[in-house]
Amino acid sequence: MTINRLNAMFACNGKESLSQNMLSTLLKTLGGLVLFGAIVSANAVQPITTQGNKVLFGGKVGSISGNSMYWSIWGPEKYYNADVVRWLKNDWSSDVVRAAMAVSEQGRYGYLHDASTHKAHVKRLVDAAIANDMYVIIDWHSHHAHQQRDAAVGFFREMAQTYKNSPNVIFEIYNEPLAISWSGDIKPYAVAVIDAIRNAGANNLVIVGTPNWSQDVDAAANDPLSDKTNVAYTLHFYAGTHGQNLRNKAAYALSKGIPLFVTEWGSVNADGNGGVNQGETYAWVD
Repeated sequence: MTINRLNAMFACNGKESLSQNMLSTLLKTLGGLVLFGAIVSANAVQPITTQGNKVLFGGKVGSISGNSMYWSIWGPEKYYNADVVRWLKNDWSSDVVRAAMAVSEQGRYGYLHDASTHKAHVKRLVDAAIANDMYVIIDWHSHHAHQQRDAAVGFFREMAQTYKNSPNVIFEIYNEPLAISWSGDIKPYAVAVIDAIRNAGANNLVIVGTPNWSQDVDAAANDPLSDKTNVAYTLHFYAGTHGQNLRNKAAYALSKGIPLFVTEWGSVNADGNGGVNQGETYAWVD
C-alpha cells in the first residue's frame, strides 16, 4: 500500500507532540511515519536504541517526523538528491527521510535488475540526510523480501559496513510482507539480515515488516525477535481504510512489550484515493 506521491512520516504520542503548527499541518497532509513514544527535541541526531516497547533517542524516549520518498523507480534523479533533502529539512522541518529502494515490483526494474543504479540513489539520499543532521531510513521496499534473502543480506551487509558509524541511519529490512507467516517466513528472513548487519559492526536500529502489508503487529508480538537487540516492528496504516481494529492490534503489540515504528502512513484510503479522513487521522495521532 503506497500512494503515488511523497508520503510523510512522523513519530509521536498524543496531541502534545503536534506543535509547530500541528506538525506543519500534519506534514502538509501527505501521510506518514509514526513511532510510538513521548516527544523530545530531535534537533541533534542521537543514537537510536530500544527498551521494552519504547524507542530511545540518545537514551530518552523521543519523537521524529519527516517524509518517505516514493519508490526509487519513479523520478529518482529528480527527488533523490541533496536539494530535496535540504528543502524538506528547512521548509517542512523534517527530522527524517525514507529511501524507499525498489527491489523488483510491478514489472519495473529495481535493485535486482540494476543494483549499482539503485544503490547510488539510496546513498545519495543517505549522504544528504547525514549532511543535514537528519535521520534516514534505508528501506528494502518489497512485498517479497523473504524470497530475496541472499540479495537483501548482501545489500544490508554493504550498507552496514558503509554507515555503521552514522547514528543517522536506520535499516528497514522488509517494507510490506503480504499474507505470509510471521514465524515461518518473515522471522527467519529477519534473523539472517539482522545477523549480517550486526556482523558488519552496525548497531543501528533495524525495523522489521509484519504480515499483511505490515499490519499484523500482533503476530510479531506473540513471537518476537527476543534474542536480537535494537529492533522495532513495522506498522502501516491509511486513515481512510484502517481504523480502530488496527489500532487495537497496535495497542496489543505495545502491551506485549515490542516497539512499533510506522514507516508509512496516509490520511486518505490505502489505494491513495478518497479525501482526507481527519477524524481517523487524529485518532491515530492521539
